[in-house]
Amino acid sequence: MQTQAETATPIPPVSTRLPAREVPTTSRKVVLYKLVVLGDGNAGKTALVMQLFPKCFVEPYDPTAENLYQKLVHIDDMGCILEVFDTTCQEEYPALQDQCIRANEGFIILYSITSRSSFAQVRSFHRRIHRVNESTRAHSDIPAPIMLVGNNCERTTEREVSTQEGHDMAKELGCGFVEASAKNCINVEKAFYDVVRIIRRQRNQQQRQQHSLSNPTSGPSRYRWLKKSGKR
Repeated sequence: MQTQAETATPIPPVSTRLPAREVPTTSRKVVLYKLVVLGDGNAGKTALVMQLFPKCFVEPYDPTAENLYQKLVHIDDMGCILEVFDTTCQEEYPALQDQCIRANEGFIILYSITSRSSFAQVRSFHRRIHRVNESTRAHSDIPAPIMLVGNNCERTTEREVSTQEGHDMAKELGCGFVEASAKNCINVEKAFYDVVRIIRRQRNQQQRQQHSLSNPTSGPSRYRWLKKSGKR
């Protein structure tokens, strides 16, 4: 049974990159994670998002509408606000697609295992993410947190893209991979949650590096600092 805290509601779309912020709860602070789903028009982006936010269907359905959803979830026993941006028919609006990438820090590139053409677009979306990030992210040398997701895995008799092809593509692009089913809710949470896990690892790594640079007299860098300063 879904609790009130887990109920997702649409909130107005944003157009600029916002830093991660901590949202206070009654017991502890939780961190905001901003994700966007990219993919070909027939990949099933909205269906995937609607499985994560099952009470967010809005009638009448507008395939060109932008929707931003938030949900309080627990990932690896850590509370967080998961914010997901869903924009359909993005291939017709490249400027909007770039705006979505700038406004978010984690990405799902979605294709349908029943559509070879949607799989053929994966590299294009990956290149776009890196192009936009190189011009906007402070740490452009750090790989963007990306999961490659093959949707419609339940439609085995209609498969056009093998699981091995998905693995090979993810290895080539340096991102995670999973096959999922928006219809049967298979690996939907895993797809989104694994992006959050990548973001967490990157943030922790950056914090350790910043701490090391700001505290040269502590940790492994102490000897190098003493040697450079001539102290023993």
